[in-house]
Amino acid sequence: MNLEMLISAVDADPENLIKTMNVNCPAVLVNQCGRVSNVVQNHPFGDVRVFNSDERGVGKSRNKALYEAVGDIVLFCDEDIVYCNGYEKKILKEFEKHPDADGIFFNVKVCAERRTYWNSDFARVRIYNSGRYPAYSLAVKRQSVEGAGIRFSELFGGGSKYSCGEDSLFIRDCLRKKLDLYRTTTVIGEEIPRPSTWFKGYDDKYFFDRGVLYHFLYGILAFPMGVRYVLAKRKIMCREVPWTRALKLIREGIREGKTVKA
Repeated sequence: MNLEMLISAVDADPENLIKTMNVNCPAVLVNQCGRVSNVVQNHPFGDVRVFNSDERGVGKSRNKALYEAVGDIVLFCDEDIVYCNGYEKKILKEFEKHPDADGIFFNVKVCAERRTYWNSDFARVRIYNSGRYPAYSLAVKRQSVEGAGIRFSELFGGGSKYSCGEDSLFIRDCLRKKLDLYRTTTVIGEEIPRPSTWFKGYDDKYFFDRGVLYHFLYGILAFPMGVRYVLAKRKIMCREVPWTRALKLIREGIREGKTVKA
């Protein structure tokens, strides 16, 4: 097996980004930079194929990278992650140890306030505990994803109409299509903090967009899950928007979600 990185970036200098991220295996880099061109960079570890794009949206960039990918295993990557030395061998070793796995979630270190998960064991990931994982922690067998016809939503995520959720929808679709996903304690990198391209605070849009997302994630359970989410995190999230208004916005988002074609 071989590994290929699928890197989503915005207005990046490809050569500098490859060095900063410590890329050490072949990669597809989709750079949303306002122009269209294709470049192949030759490196000792393999080619990095750069696709400069004038489109916006993390879902679009990940789908483009998937379309162009040729690796047996592909790793979804964000430009603010620095990968540790030997990460490529660690990833391939996990897939060799677990040949039934279609995808594996790896540990990536992030600051405490942004951490949504940390794997302390090797175990199966199910629908009920999959929502905590970001796409940048996931490596998958390319043919498993392609064979199941799974793509990232282009409605959700940075640069899209609705500000977040493309990761959760992609992972949900993997599980619905019966792909076998696992988590592992293996650490492959660390996120370097930077201003978010989509998160502008817990404002009206945040809660409204969350409602739209929950419609697609949970269906008839969307509002109960929204209530659970807001009440559990209201001390952090509801300093500017009262929790009662947050729930109202989530309900309005759910209503809009019912009118949106995914």
